[in-house]
Amino acid sequence: MILLNSKYDFLIVGAGLYGAVFAHEAKKAGKSCLIIDKRGHIAGNIYTEKMEGIQVHKYGAHIFHTNNKAVWEFVNQFAEFNRYTNSPVANFHGEIYNLPFNMNTFNKMWGVVTPEEAKRKIDEQRRANYVEQPQNLEEQAINLVGLDIYEKLIRGYTEKQWGRPCHELPAFIIRRLPVRFTYDNNYFNALYQGIPIGGYTAMVERMIEGIEVVLNTDYLAAKDKWDSIADKVVYTGPIDAYFDYQFGVLEYRSLQFETEIVDMSNFQGNAVVNYTDRETPYTRIIEHKHFEFGTQPKTVISREYSVEWKRGDEPYYPVNDKKNSALYQEYKALANAESNVIFGGRLAEYKYYDMDNVVEFALQKAKEVLGRG
Repeated sequence: MILLNSKYDFLIVGAGLYGAVFAHEAKKAGKSCLIIDKRGHIAGNIYTEKMEGIQVHKYGAHIFHTNNKAVWEFVNQFAEFNRYTNSPVANFHGEIYNLPFNMNTFNKMWGVVTPEEAKRKIDEQRRANYVEQPQNLEEQAINLVGLDIYEKLIRGYTEKQWGRPCHELPAFIIRRLPVRFTYDNNYFNALYQGIPIGGYTAMVERMIEGIEVVLNTDYLAAKDKWDSIADKVVYTGPIDAYFDYQFGVLEYRSLQFETEIVDMSNFQGNAVVNYTDRETPYTRIIEHKHFEFGTQPKTVISREYSVEWKRGDEPYYPVNDKKNSALYQEYKALANAESNVIFGGRLAEYKYYDMDNVVEFALQKAKEVLGRG
């Protein structure tokens, strides 16, 4: 392994979105950067690769959406975005419902046509099952949307997602549920939305153009060596791993994917179909070509399974319950004392971030550290 410099201004641990944005801004400010990643590819969990001429989202569906114009303009420097609008559907034992919950959903569920009819139906169901102080997710969800929507569109999906019954899950997981009294299937209330033409990997490649990247390299396995070649470290890996799990292991939910090429042009007619019954083992099927309005003769689908996480698995969703939140605060106190290390991104901050948040916070941190703008 030959490095161009013997000393860098920044060592960036992780070639995902946070690291790439920070590296781009640092290079623009005239700083030398080295990016290392333990995986064999850049772009982290937004990594895409081509199969049958289709950009496949290897770590699950990623749709870029934001109301932040500065963030939108930033990412559009590196890619042209298509006009994809996220409009998933739910499949409950073969019944198809639009998501998020809207007038199309309510019409299919109850035959109601007007917003007033839908509101009356939801209020009637909420009152019939209302619990003054909900003690679990089931009671909280029924309080918000009533029994029918809970049973068909929330219960099974949520139990598969978290691996335990809804009545054993804390109420705070569902603080609110999106309910729209319009015939609008657009999942995100975002001014800007789309997917980069050519895939996310190409977007990140352009973002870090001219910056040294070393892959298949575990920073923590030789931490002292890597620290010695940089003035500052930007660390985007798991915060508990950085401190050798000295207070214990932070918990996550993980995902597994079964991806296959199907010899037909159109498998399910939509990019994302959620399976909301408990009996179907996977949570959803992603048909990747529909993210880009593909016309290829074959298609690629991924069945997504939510699974218990253990050390060594890919961490996806932090379990932000009281126990894990308290544990994170202990690690955060240690992180705050590391004067030469910047902890950023979903793993280092133990928080699930949408992509636009990752970009926004990386830009903010870069501006703060580099003193630009």
